[in-house]
Amino acid sequence: MAKIKWDHVVHYVNDLTAAKDVFVSNGLIAFEGGSHKQWGTYNVLSYFGLTYLEFLALENRKLAESISDPNDVVKDAVKHLPEEEVLSRLALRTDDIEAVRERLVTQGIEATPIMAGKRNDAKGNLIEWKMMTIPGDYQGLPYPFVIQWNGLDEEREAQLKETGIIQEHPAGNVVMERAVFHVEQPQAVAEHWAEIFDLSIDTEMADKAIAVKTDKHAFVFQLGSENRLQVIEFSTDNEQLKGKNIKIGDGIYSFR
Repeated sequence: MAKIKWDHVVHYVNDLTAAKDVFVSNGLIAFEGGSHKQWGTYNVLSYFGLTYLEFLALENRKLAESISDPNDVVKDAVKHLPEEEVLSRLALRTDDIEAVRERLVTQGIEATPIMAGKRNDAKGNLIEWKMMTIPGDYQGLPYPFVIQWNGLDEEREAQLKETGIIQEHPAGNVVMERAVFHVEQPQAVAEHWAEIFDLSIDTEMADKAIAVKTDKHAFVFQLGSENRLQVIEFSTDNEQLKGKNIKIGDGIYSFR
């Protein structure tokens, strides 16, 4: 059975340097990831183990507007920027993207063909992956997209540590734990995500919230009208960060 984990989250921003500087000023490592030359976007990344944050901006808007690939992440960047610097779709990581796609299609969920992704990092190295997006939404909330990297998680993590991509933040121990969505139908959305991605539901949430769990993370659905990812929650032992909310555009990063 294909494994599903939280790979990363996308936050659309207009100014990558400004977003990076906010993180760096709070003791969090963030760096230029590179360019997606075929899609007209580029990014800044901040890693918390293999789960990471991607600030995504338009490097070539004209190219991004003209892509033929069914890449809703890029198309949403065009739609939201420059007016809305919002948190976007989650990326779910799998070790068998073909099996995940088959499961979705079997359940009547539309999924794009699997496409090749690539970018050049800041040093010019080519990084490649496979991905697919899931068009549309459920109860108003856009679906995540799915990605499969080359190699096993353990191999990738060791390699990323060796190259310094994954390292301890100056702030110390900081773990990216939960993604919090505000949706009009929390129970229905949680049950739907759990069913189509074969995940478990955490029934012990308070305040009328319900969560879907992967191995180490939780996607929390709370009552709200936005039908959008609103908050990324971290745990930390850094006293300066604990209890702090960092706002970038319309996205909130909460530390506890």
